[in-house]
Amino acid sequence: MSQARAGVVRAAGLLMLTMVVSRILGYVRDVVIYTRFGQNSLTDAYNAAFSIPDFLYILLVGGALSSAFIPVFSQYIATNKSDEGWRVVSILFNTIITLMLVGITLGLIFTPQLVYLLVPKFSPEAMELTVKLTRIMFAQAFFMALNGISMGILNSYKHFTSPALGSVLYNLVIIVVGLILSFRWGIMGFSIGVVVGAMVNFAVQIPALLRVGWHYEWCFDLSHPGVRRIIELMLPVLIGLSVTQFNLFVSQNLASGLPEGMISALRIAQRLMQVPLGVFGVAIAVAVFPTLCEQAARSKKADFMRTMSLGLRTVVFITLPAAVGLIALRVPIIQALFEQGNFDYHNTLATAEALLFYSIGLFGYSAIQILNRVFYSIQDTRTPVTTGVITILLNIALSFLLIQYLGHGGLALAYSIAGIFNMVALLGVLKWKLGKIGGHQIMSSFLHTLIAAVAMGLVVSFTVSGLQPLLPFLPKINQIILVLVGVSTGVLVYGGLSLAMRMEEPQLVLKLIRRRFSRRLGVGTD
Repeated sequence: MSQARAGVVRAAGLLMLTMVVSRILGYVRDVVIYTRFGQNSLTDAYNAAFSIPDFLYILLVGGALSSAFIPVFSQYIATNKSDEGWRVVSILFNTIITLMLVGITLGLIFTPQLVYLLVPKFSPEAMELTVKLTRIMFAQAFFMALNGISMGILNSYKHFTSPALGSVLYNLVIIVVGLILSFRWGIMGFSIGVVVGAMVNFAVQIPALLRVGWHYEWCFDLSHPGVRRIIELMLPVLIGLSVTQFNLFVSQNLASGLPEGMISALRIAQRLMQVPLGVFGVAIAVAVFPTLCEQAARSKKADFMRTMSLGLRTVVFITLPAAVGLIALRVPIIQALFEQGNFDYHNTLATAEALLFYSIGLFGYSAIQILNRVFYSIQDTRTPVTTGVITILLNIALSFLLIQYLGHGGLALAYSIAGIFNMVALLGVLKWKLGKIGGHQIMSSFLHTLIAAVAMGLVVSFTVSGLQPLLPFLPKINQIILVLVGVSTGVLVYGGLSLAMRMEEPQLVLKLIRRRFSRRLGVGTD
């Protein structure tokens, strides 16, 4: 295994581990919220309140800055110009924080008008609560902006531990603070917990920033060549993210006219779908990105293409069977996690329907995480934005069409179809732009993965349906057993079939496991 590949594997392994813990805590948080309040107008308001602050954060930091900043800053590091790189960091930091403060101020003033545009069909009581929670969430957006900037810096240095730890503490703090405050302030207690969690998320990264050599200057020199290059790369992404968020607003606008609790059902289902997306898709993409940037900066085309192909095939190899597993086990999973307290069987069925349709597009959105970063690493942000805009327009059109026939499930299905289209479009443009991308190897891996995943899904479905009437325990225990048996069966069947078909991807996984047992692997220290 090459040094670059080994570094990617080690980083991905750490990120996967911490993201698993973070996702588990995220679902503990959701379980606590929905058990305490149910799936109704209160939780609809809580979920809707994230949208506007998240839009401000994603627009200024979350997607655009990281996709443009890491390639440019990594180039400064790779060419031994770190002092100049830190000057660029200071300029961007000062500018982003200033814009964030202006945006938050305007958001606080016009919150009622913005919320009405987002969820116009809410009841007056739900609308008032959403306004109140949104204003609290704006503080979270500020600290998440600080977190996004620091994470970009640390990832450029291939330091992943502190940002990963921050994401774990973020959810843990929300659970503790939110639960304590909820006994006095209801659902608002969890909004306050979100703000405190964001503060802690940033705070744990400060020591690592100091260790990598943080240099700060009070400077707003937007004419600096590095800053100009980042802005040039950011602008297309900003356009694409604006359209993406507009699509989210359209979906929530449509869902606000559905029966009470449907926004929450969509939110829970999407978060469940995002478990494998975040644990595997995002983790592998984040780990691969600095290596892709370095290989692109040094014009190592062959290494670059191998890294891209490995990342893409590995992501699909893991997330496609995960999607099939979610579909096969959707009802027992939701029952085991959420069906207690004020969350009843009707809520389970509504959430399971959304999860079914969201899972269809899981592998597509996971592949997009890799493909977008392939383009960003060669400093091409226009292609992902162009395909993204077309995809979002398709998503919006399908949402208006499918909601008439499938209700909230139609919104989830539209999202999945659009994601698969986006993946195919990016692959097509990548082949046209770079020539040979190992398409035969990628397609062969996909077909083998699909065959093994479908076979696994059938075995899991038959196993769970046959076992369910035989279990004599309490309902919650039965549900947990069904999930554990289903997951274990799925892993064994899928792993066995993939090895029998002599696929490269499981061989790489087994090689990694053997290496981890034979010697202790480390990631860049903080």
